[in-house]
Amino acid sequence: MDKKIKEITLYLLLILSFLLVISALLFILFVTFRYSWGTLNWSFISQMPRNGMTEGGVLPMLVGTLLVTFLSAIFSIPFGVFCAIYLSEYARDNAYTRLIKLSIRNLAAVPSIVFGLFGLAIFVKSMQLGTSAISAGLTLGLLTLPTVITSAEEALKTVPKAYKEGAFALGLTQWQVLYSNVIPVAMPGIMTGVILGLSRALGETAPIMFTGVAFYLPKLSLDVTQQFMSLPYHLFIMSTQHHDINGVKGIAYATAGLLILISLVLNLIASNIRYRYKKGLS
Repeated sequence: MDKKIKEITLYLLLILSFLLVISALLFILFVTFRYSWGTLNWSFISQMPRNGMTEGGVLPMLVGTLLVTFLSAIFSIPFGVFCAIYLSEYARDNAYTRLIKLSIRNLAAVPSIVFGLFGLAIFVKSMQLGTSAISAGLTLGLLTLPTVITSAEEALKTVPKAYKEGAFALGLTQWQVLYSNVIPVAMPGIMTGVILGLSRALGETAPIMFTGVAFYLPKLSLDVTQQFMSLPYHLFIMSTQHHDINGVKGIAYATAGLLILISLVLNLIASNIRYRYKKGLS
């Protein structure tokens, strides 16, 4: 009887936790899209800002955000996945390797503003890349790297040993085993970590403040050596620093809603990739 009561109590606590999380999420979405209603439309996405950033759209901010996120992905995804493969499949289990893994996990918890200061010191000053999209992209790449490495390593560890042993028994080399057996099975978990990392990079403000973002630029540009405009920084200024905060509240909420939609699209793409890999393995 006591076990039954404990089981029911635990089940109710799980349901309560689930309802609290869902309620908070739905409340955030409701408030965001309620105040952005009428502002968040195709014109808002496709037009340039006008009249001192109080009218028009956020096209240059959207392009700048996607550009910097793409640059961070180019840096973080290959390096992160390869590093995870090495730590999981090649590195020996000794004190040195455990120290490296501990350091990577600690880096995932470092505040983003610290990465911003690091990016300013290394990319902007030491490497003389200046305040630019490439400096911001590399900084965000470093920010997402620990998340990608950790999630990819954990995904690789979940692959059953029987898959590897069977492939080795057929005479495959270690790289052939990884390419044909391990990585395809671990790909759903790897993609989850990649999307989590990119979603974090998508919404970060502090790192790009030090490395290249600008509130206003006269024209749209894809030059990675120049400054750029960004949705998170635009939202920060509109909601905290603008001279008419109440007047631009709709623009601020519409910007937040657009960031949520971009994150949703990224997650849908990742879900589709995971589904295709699982379907291919079944």
